[in-house]
Amino acid sequence: MPDATPESIERPTDVAQGLPAEPAPVPAPDVPRALEAILMVADEPQSLVNLAAAVHVPVGAVRRAIAELVADYDGERGGVRRGFELREVGGGWRIYVRADYDALVTDYVVTQNPTKLSQAALETLAVIAYKQPISRGAIASIRAVNVDSVVRTLLGRGLITEMFTDSETGAINYGTTDLLLTQLGINAIEELPRISPLLDDGREGFDSDQH
Repeated sequence: MPDATPESIERPTDVAQGLPAEPAPVPAPDVPRALEAILMVADEPQSLVNLAAAVHVPVGAVRRAIAELVADYDGERGGVRRGFELREVGGGWRIYVRADYDALVTDYVVTQNPTKLSQAALETLAVIAYKQPISRGAIASIRAVNVDSVVRTLLGRGLITEMFTDSETGAINYGTTDLLLTQLGINAIEELPRISPLLDDGREGFDSDQH
């Protein structure tokens, strides 16, 4: 038997170069579950194109799988109507708490799970409070760190909310809620103390015309 040569061994090019192999397309029956896994950790609505690229299947297959998940969560196929729903927002899809349970979840987050915010969360909340409306990318630029998980925490606590989606970039812009005002004991965000005296020259970190 002749010795195998490198040319005769079939292997992915990227593996041969020491790189991870390109993930294989998700089998058709598994596409809905694969999308579900991605949507569970997504911080922003995902377009059909982005989802198709993530699972390596055609956009048409993703569209059908999304419709299947929506029907499944809504209990339209004989199953249980879930406490969450898959909603299309700003040209993309994301899993949200079903509106019927918004008040219940808010009460749980505020009163039943009163853990203190981390320093990172407090810093991010301050950026949003003083610069709102502001996108996640802009927050990350100011703080020079990834803020995905922190923003998710603040949303879960009901301290910030999604105000609108930029029509050009698709980025969600965030702002503070009335709950934050209540927690701070103020009536309006304009009552926040000015931060200029706390900065070295009154300009670092924020525009000089901001609080």
